[in-house]
Amino acid sequence: MSSDSAEGNCCGWAAKDISGLLSPFKFHRRAIGNDDISIKITHCGVCYGDIMWSRNLFGGVTKYPVVPGHEISGIVQEVGANVRRWKVGDLVGVACYVNSCRNCEMCDQYLEYHCVKGRTSTHNGIDVDGSITRGGYSTFIVVHERYVFRIPDNYPPDLAAPLLCAGVSVYGPLVGHNMTQPGTKLGVIGLGGLGHMTVIFGKFWGLEVTKKDSALNKLKADRFVLSSDEEQMKCMVKSLDCIIDCASEDHPLDPYLLCLKPTGVYIVSGAPPVMMLNPLLIINGKITVAGHAVGGTKITQEMLDFCVENKIYPVIQTIPIQQVYEAHEKIIKKEVKFRYVIDIENSLK
Repeated sequence: MSSDSAEGNCCGWAAKDISGLLSPFKFHRRAIGNDDISIKITHCGVCYGDIMWSRNLFGGVTKYPVVPGHEISGIVQEVGANVRRWKVGDLVGVACYVNSCRNCEMCDQYLEYHCVKGRTSTHNGIDVDGSITRGGYSTFIVVHERYVFRIPDNYPPDLAAPLLCAGVSVYGPLVGHNMTQPGTKLGVIGLGGLGHMTVIFGKFWGLEVTKKDSALNKLKADRFVLSSDEEQMKCMVKSLDCIIDCASEDHPLDPYLLCLKPTGVYIVSGAPPVMMLNPLLIINGKITVAGHAVGGTKITQEMLDFCVENKIYPVIQTIPIQQVYEAHEKIIKKEVKFRYVIDIENSLK
């Protein structure tokens, strides 16, 4: 069973209380099992979810100390006796979960994130040995082989990391709701890890992309609409086929629902504390409101392969682990438009 100790076998950075302040932390990773692999972490993306777990914003569920991080890329350094899919030296990724029951309806459909008996999250979950899982702000991780994703050697690991949450969180619903046809009119709310990946995927598929935030220059969105400008918003009424809402702060839905065509789709991929809407808008407009968070193993590997084949890359800023708390603060202040990625290999020893 893993434990926290000054003589632990793994170095990480953890939040110790609701301040979310992160500092060095040594702990024991569990021993590798027959079906597990051990991964030397090279990079880890910084997600808004890391901030929520670090500061207990999910409402009393954070188990301190918490080592965040669920957009992990790294190199296989050891494999269990039964492992055949992976070998030492493979470049791989780990996403938001590291285990599930593997025998329920959801797991049978490779929708492990929605495991009926409950998934094991990459951090703050309960591992097979009863220990608390620790995430990617650390030097290595031990994972059952099913929950590991192949990253081809020709795809940079720092760019692969954000795909494992931000990428699949928007790729999945766009594909699932058939919003990949050229000419589809797509709206995007929020410009961070998820929002910028939505624009990138949308432009690749030939969609007409309207952003609520300025993204025209770097991401080549077709249009920028300031949501506080009533005249601009009036021009958008019943103009969009789909909206992906990636914003994490409280905001009204009604002004955006009015922008959808009848039978349009409003997808919630961000994590605001509360969302309020006028039900008549979705009833009269025959609007579908759907939620989507990350994805199962099948869609995640599909998304990675798609990005590799089509040379699709997130926009990132690489930082050392020592700057991660500052990065969290900038994300909270909405000063970050793309994705921070921690260079674990070169900054955490």
